[in-house]
Amino acid sequence: MSYAPQPSLPEVIARAARGEILLLDVRERAELLASGTAKGALHIPLALLPLRADPKAPDFEKAFTTKPIAVFCAAGARAGQAAQLLSSLGHQAWNIGGFAQWAAAGGPVVRV
Repeated sequence: MSYAPQPSLPEVIARAARGEILLLDVRERAELLASGTAKGALHIPLALLPLRADPKAPDFEKAFTTKPIAVFCAAGARAGQAAQLLSSLGHQAWNIGGFAQWAAAGGPVVRV
């Protein structure tokens, strides 16, 4: 995919609401159970992402081929690693930080 500048968090929230961005939560399941996740987010823990993000892998997640990917975790570090991995595999991906930032910016949240 071609490079595009990272959108602001309010823009990501608006684009996610319109279905233009794939939200990816790379936290562990226990973290989702404790705090919820962004509405509509795909959950793939960071440790499993290489198996799901590589188009050559048998467990490739086809949703990665359709839209830019906005990645978040608890504080942003794992999301940064995930965004780098996704970009290295040819996906357009941005680290949008932590889940608390998403919620504080008014992003919709669902309990798991």
